[in-house]
Amino acid sequence: MMWYDGGWGWGGWFFMAVFMVLFWALVIAAIVALIRHFSGAHHGRQPGWPASTSEPGWGSRRAEELLAERFARGEIDEDEYKRRLALLREHR
Repeated sequence: MMWYDGGWGWGGWFFMAVFMVLFWALVIAAIVALIRHFSGAHHGRQPGWPASTSEPGWGSRRAEELLAERFARGEIDEDEYKRRLALLREHR
């Protein structure tokens, strides 16, 4: 009759099952995170970006694209766009 004096009863089995599922979910999530972290050359890059940012002119092209996007959204006016574009092209 040890189940009645110090056992967990049905509540103990329920909590053990819940914690087992949580434990395995954490183990699987950790494995997936490690695989994603250490896999491939595409780590930390957005799709469509060049493999190396050391390509000639890559930084200035991206800067011009960002400047054009800001102008298109109306964040900067035409005078500021032209001034910054000339400054970017001047330092190529």
